[in-house]
Amino acid sequence: MEDQLGQIMESLVLPLLCTRKMRNQPAASIGAGFAGLIAFVHYNDEKRAVPKGQGDHNQTNAFKGPVIGGPFSLVNSEGQAFTEKDLLGNWVLLYFGYTSSPDVGPEQLQTMAKTIDILESKQKIKILPIFVTIDPQRDNPSHLRAYLKEFDPRIVGLTGPVSAIRQMAQEYRVFFKRVEEDGDDYLVESSHNMYLLNPSAKVVRLLGMEYNADELAEAITSEVKKATT
Repeated sequence: MEDQLGQIMESLVLPLLCTRKMRNQPAASIGAGFAGLIAFVHYNDEKRAVPKGQGDHNQTNAFKGPVIGGPFSLVNSEGQAFTEKDLLGNWVLLYFGYTSSPDVGPEQLQTMAKTIDILESKQKIKILPIFVTIDPQRDNPSHLRAYLKEFDPRIVGLTGPVSAIRQMAQEYRVFFKRVEEDGDDYLVESSHNMYLLNPSAKVVRLLGMEYNADELAEAITSEVKKATT
């Protein structure tokens, strides 16, 4: 369990270091953000994390039981109700972001779209890609629909009331908060991870932003083959 939680902490913290806005923030601000993150997940792992692809795969990458994830009730970009039950029967690639993200968000969506193409064309594996906004005040269904079409129309966009988004974020251990607010103009500081869910809607792999599309497709293929052999 400590190895799994350590991996979660590494995957949540490292993306924050990689964002353009975080590099421009003073050290005190970054320290405060880390303190909030640690309090959010209630864990402080002082051990060095295992690099990607090293160590015991089952301990560092696979999740047994309901470690993260849970029920939710949102709406898709067509305004239709969407819950955790709609995930059942599909392998799901889940990402939390927001449409006003200046850099990391678009890069991750591009990676997601390329990964889907690789999996379908080379491995004949079908994945349900889902984008959950962490900025529901600005990302309404029609806005999500128009935004996601720029990347891949197969990506399902989800939004909903602020309380519902926060509940789902808490279930999936997603950290986010507004920063650099100037009236209605603001950025959202967040963790950047993709979650691979099996057809039972259980998280089986947490994939950080260090993966490119080929590596992401390889990791997903490995999990799918393990589950079907």
